[in-house]
Amino acid sequence: MKRVFTAMWIGSAILWLAFSAGAQAGQRFKARLSPVPMDATMKGNVTGLGSVTAVLEGTKLTITGTFEGLRTSATVARLHNGPTGVRGPAFFDLSVSKETSGKVSGSLDLTPAQVEDLKKGRFYVQVHSEKAPEGNLWGWLLR
Repeated sequence: MKRVFTAMWIGSAILWLAFSAGAQAGQRFKARLSPVPMDATMKGNVTGLGSVTAVLEGTKLTITGTFEGLRTSATVARLHNGPTGVRGPAFFDLSVSKETSGKVSGSLDLTPAQVEDLKKGRFYVQVHSEKAPEGNLWGWLLR
């Protein structure tokens, strides 16, 4: 009987540790960065692809990702707030490699309202380039 109790206790402890580790890992969001020309004149300048992962731990959002295949060097990357498929205002500048291929990253603290917007799929990452200053690659952060 003592062995059964010990085995149950150890099993419970392992489950608790696994649950705790998962809860501390944060919520993950992903975005596929793809070209979205604003009009026909931009079509030839908007190329490339990439991906971004965002992890929310409490109110801290950490974003990391890569991109490649731009026609001209990236100039800036920003986090925007807008419903899926609809442009919205930028509210945070991300670090970006000033190359045709590279990395995107950043970390910021969100307000409770911003956390809700993130969970509702209202945040997107946009990478701008020299020949596409209105935006070259876009991707909404989704679970």
